[in-house]
Amino acid sequence: MSDLGRTLLPMRPARPLALLLLLTLVLPAAGCSGGHGARAWATSVCTTLSPWRTEIGALTSRTQQQMSAATTPGQAKENLMRLFGGAHDASERARAGVVKAGVPDVDNGQQIAEGFTGSLAAMRDAYGRARSGIEGLATTPAKVFYEQVGQVVDQLNADYEASSLDTSKLNSEELQAAFDQVPECR
Repeated sequence: MSDLGRTLLPMRPARPLALLLLLTLVLPAAGCSGGHGARAWATSVCTTLSPWRTEIGALTSRTQQQMSAATTPGQAKENLMRLFGGAHDASERARAGVVKAGVPDVDNGQQIAEGFTGSLAAMRDAYGRARSGIEGLATTPAKVFYEQVGQVVDQLNADYEASSLDTSKLNSEELQAAFDQVPECR
């Protein structure tokens, strides 16, 4: 089982934190639209992403601890399905929360808001595919099961990386300052 535990490590439990930091540093380009001011939008987004980041980290840690213990393939399957299902649901709540935040009233605000929600939706979908992938695996023979789990996790990692927000078009100094100043984003 320790091999599976090592396989799960690349799932980057810190990735949500990295996303938040990336979004904080790069969120800089928002759009116009009669949306929320930069500070209000940053507060709303950070308030939404903080519990998501915490939940993803907790789910990943708990699963890694369970996978390090001697478990059967059936137990491992159940643990992974719980992890990926929980991460899927948490990502959907975060996406919905960012949608509720509206559009920041800055240059390219619509594009920035859509970038956030699109990235979270892609993460949600990646976790959903991983859960379905694990659900479809036979637990015997054990060696084959764990090899296939590794393939599902590798695909999840690839999907997760592909879901990253392209920040090259997001350059709002106003949002950057808001994310730097708002206590909820620290």
